[in-house]
Amino acid sequence: MATYAIGDVQGCLPELQKLLDKLNFDPAQDRLWFCGDLVNRGGESLGTLRFIHRIRESVIVTLGNHDLSLLAIAQRRPEAQSKVNPELREVLFADDAPVLFEWLRTQKLLHHDEQLGWTMVHAGMAPAWTLRQAQRSAQEVERELSSPRHARILKNLFGNRPAAWSSRLQGIERLRASINTLTRMRYCDIHGRIDFESKGIPGTQKPGMYPWFEVPGMKRRENTRIVCGHWSALGRFAGLGIYAIDTGCVWGGQLTALRLDTEEPQYIAVNAEPHRKRLPGGD
Repeated sequence: MATYAIGDVQGCLPELQKLLDKLNFDPAQDRLWFCGDLVNRGGESLGTLRFIHRIRESVIVTLGNHDLSLLAIAQRRPEAQSKVNPELREVLFADDAPVLFEWLRTQKLLHHDEQLGWTMVHAGMAPAWTLRQAQRSAQEVERELSSPRHARILKNLFGNRPAAWSSRLQGIERLRASINTLTRMRYCDIHGRIDFESKGIPGTQKPGMYPWFEVPGMKRRENTRIVCGHWSALGRFAGLGIYAIDTGCVWGGQLTALRLDTEEPQYIAVNAEPHRKRLPGGD
């Protein structure tokens, strides 16, 4: 049995299928970890969700910011939903949308496998978090999204405040801070305050900001390696126990898988389809 983490798909279904062919993926034996951002911009978000839902018994998903955005849009009135881009509109008005959304909102914000020694998040972790604190923060959000109260959090999901997670936060602000950290963070300061604007490569950020995995004095997460996506400008990165695998498929780069169950992680990638535009950055 093989276990692979897969970077941001963002509706790039042909590349996903090509990658799984290259992996010789067998849903009866192998496991796929998706780092989040299953949807938006690639052109086939509905097909991507349907495909991953169909093999859901072999899949673990950590939600990304685009996935949460789609779930939030699904809480709006139909006339508001009709104003989003055609790709997401196709998902929102699909006959099986309720089934797909029920499944999507019960996925994780963080996944940890003690036996493999790997942890997966979409974007990052607060510098003050131990692994256990990160797990607790993710679980708080997961419980709300899986509960009858899910509409409340989804309707209040967006906002750049508070900019940093704190144990003193309560209610929706605490949940929003956890979501921002786990699904939106690239750079932050030594206090964990997130810079939501900077998306470029390290060295282009504002003074006093650090890649989230290089913050001075940050807590070290012993006995685990972290795989994440979200940061397409960073591309494939390995260092400090962090493995970033958003290689910008939707922007004309690659879709990357990382095999997790081998002594040394193994990268497998496929190139984006020729029609994908090569653009800097992205979110």
